[in-house]
Amino acid sequence: MKIPSLHFRNSSVIGLDIGSSSIKAVEILDQGREKGFELKNLGIAPLSPDAIVQGAFLDSGAIVEGIREALSRGGITGENVAVAVAGHSVIVKKVSLAQQTRDELEEALQWEAEQYIPFDVNEVHLDFQILDTSESEGQMDVLLVAAKKDLVDDYVQVISEAGLKAVCIDVAGFAVENAFEANYGFGEDESIALVNIGAQVVNINVIQRRVPAFTRDITVGGNQYTEEIQRALSLEFTEAEKIKLGESEDPESREVIPQELDHAVAQVTQDVVDEIGRSLDFFSATSADSHIERVVLCGGGAKVPGLAEAFAERTGLAIEKMNPLARMLPQQKFEPAYLEEVTASLGVGVGLAMRRGGL
Repeated sequence: MKIPSLHFRNSSVIGLDIGSSSIKAVEILDQGREKGFELKNLGIAPLSPDAIVQGAFLDSGAIVEGIREALSRGGITGENVAVAVAGHSVIVKKVSLAQQTRDELEEALQWEAEQYIPFDVNEVHLDFQILDTSESEGQMDVLLVAAKKDLVDDYVQVISEAGLKAVCIDVAGFAVENAFEANYGFGEDESIALVNIGAQVVNINVIQRRVPAFTRDITVGGNQYTEEIQRALSLEFTEAEKIKLGESEDPESREVIPQELDHAVAQVTQDVVDEIGRSLDFFSATSADSHIERVVLCGGGAKVPGLAEAFAERTGLAIEKMNPLARMLPQQKFEPAYLEEVTASLGVGVGLAMRRGGL
């Protein structure tokens, strides 16, 4: 487990985003502060909707093949990868503790974490980051992270079987934070909610004064749109997915009654927006300094028509969409139309690829 470091090192890693609908492999070149970053390689491979369900790896063989295919499509030959975990098996808590050295905290970590982690501490991997945000004398703010060992073991196993080495296991919400900071930066006193809408999970990370103040994963996502279209129109999952993305080649599917499709999508949008809104409401109700200035959406689900507008109406907040490649200099080998199609889903992969040396 590693808390995100926004300091870039020379030893590059492959950002490997093992999502529930696809696997993204990203390589980035850091050309220095003046020139910025270059998208070196990118490979995306689809994944069967039955391979990962609610965070559980149900078909490890398919995931391993998906990793290999993503690397092959991207022309990626390295072996060191950074991956991200998410879901209910991952807990992130910002806590206030008595002032102590890093060595002292590391020694007492299990005892300290026991008060804040709703799992047996013997069943999780623990990590922490001391934050320079405490305003109380004799106290310090600490970001605690816990991930269940069986979840981490699943990732390490499929990565190893694919012939790779996991040098860093991050948290999905933190990876998105890395990508956002590299492309846009954070204001000194700014409060931003980063919302990454994946196929099965939404990662929420509220950043205040440049550090995470509230992190939560909720089990809603883009697959709900596909499933609702599937039910409303009596289609197979794969065809419903194509319709959601506007990629269907079936003439009959393209002639779907708009009212039926619009109703199916609108209902899911309301459910997704309400779930995310409730999490932001919870943060506002439990934090003394909880004013969120804007919400930034990313992930494949953020592309759904009308979602941003519904979100703005539900929360009354300014809603923006994140481009994880905003400051990126893509090589000419990438087709602009292809990048436009996939960019929204690259937040986690880009953030992971910005890790250096596993730090």
